Amino acid sequence: MYSPRMSTQEQPGPRERPGTRERLVRGTQELLWERGYVGTSPKAILERADAGQGSMYHHFTGKSDLALTALRRTVRDMAEAAEECLTGPGTAYDRVAAYLLRERQVLRGCPVGRMTQDREVVDSPELRAPLDEMFGRLRERIAEVLAEGQRRGELAGGLDPVACAATVAAVVQGGYVLARAADDTAPFDAAVRGVLSLLAAQVLPAAGLTG
Repeated sequence: MYSPRMSTQEQPGPRERPGTRERLVRGTQELLWERGYVGTSPKAILERADAGQGSMYHHFTGKSDLALTALRRTVRDMAEAAEECLTGPGTAYDRVAAYLLRERQVLRGCPVGRMTQDREVVDSPELRAPLDEMFGRLRERIAEVLAEGQRRGELAGGLDPVACAATVAAVVQGGYVLARAADDTAPFDAAVRGVLSLLAAQVLPAAGLTG
């Protein structure tokens, strides 16, 4: 990102107006979330970024290159938000609950899950890679937290951490779909309460629930 403390030698040339590249990436992030890949045109990106004609091709090779950069940024931001919850204080249950209950713009849907609805994204190994990475890593981290909870005697030994992690991820994505279909956050909230009640049943009495 451009910094006002850059030296004269580091200043971009006349054709690289400070902030243009960043605005293009942020604008594309927003448009992909709102309209998906197919519905996001180069013209819409330039308008959203308040960028001049041709600036996209000055910084990127084209729409797919810019979209890939935007997707990677979105995946990184979401991974950081999830990690903050999953590495927080409390028991394994508390940490998974923190992830499930964190603030979300539910009716806008998942910015990463939204991309799975675009055939052009799914059919492109390059564009699909950040999605696969995001969901794969999320399931892996939740499974690690649950397995840690078992080792600490917080969760029942019969719990399958991998299967439970997949369930948590599926509940979140399915909750988004149901909420958007109903134009109401209630289905999402109910799904989260449901999976938390199932997980709570695996908490050993000595561990208790603090979340």
